[in-house]
Amino acid sequence: MKSASPLPSFGRDMSESSSIPRHIAIIMDGNGRWAKERGKPRISGHRAGAESVRECVEGCKQLGVEFLTLYAFSSENWNRPAAEITALMALLERFLEEKAGELMEQNVRLQAIGHLERLPVRTRRKLDKAIERTSGNTSLTLILALSYGAREEIVEAARSLAADAVAGKIDPAKIDNATFASRLYTAEIPDPDLLIRTSGELRVSNFLLWQISYAEIVIFKKFWPDFHQADLNEAVEEYSRRHRRFGGL
Repeated sequence: MKSASPLPSFGRDMSESSSIPRHIAIIMDGNGRWAKERGKPRISGHRAGAESVRECVEGCKQLGVEFLTLYAFSSENWNRPAAEITALMALLERFLEEKAGELMEQNVRLQAIGHLERLPVRTRRKLDKAIERTSGNTSLTLILALSYGAREEIVEAARSLAADAVAGKIDPAKIDNATFASRLYTAEIPDPDLLIRTSGELRVSNFLLWQISYAEIVIFKKFWPDFHQADLNEAVEEYSRRHRRFGGL
């Protein structure tokens, strides 16, 4: 499984003006540096960051946001030390076990995108169980980007279209933006309206490269464990002050 299962269509036009973003995507950066500043092991930063995830989910639900995508583990993260990866997977498993009940109580649906087959068997099993358990929820949809890389996603979409073209299933001349987007992991998910990044870094780090083409970007200098619901509200307030032109006047 590399993509999220089909999601309901809410029928909102991209050009519709709204002070609340329909979809927020977040690059949760700075866990390791947060821990280092405090003389703690890196994994303690990741544990602290889990609390920020909880606040963000609750905040999005209260604001009426429909989709929240969190960059939880990139394809490049597999290059980290084995001990840190093992600890991160254990933390993910713990999150899935402890938070699934809360997601049910809050009517939050869990989804995941990325090369999920690369996850450890036990981790993948717990992820699939949480996704299945929350599949009927109809409020906020929480999407975890796990073992995810946007360049890989785009290349795979191109390969899929090329294979269909060679097989005569599709006319290359008729491939447009919508056709291409339909082959991405996020085919049934609307593009993010707002991209938030913590730690002050000014880059998108191979995250949803196609999907964030017209997203408004808000950067916070603070590290992810220090990101709280008030910061989320601040980002949404900043978003509401901007005029989205989508390339027009």
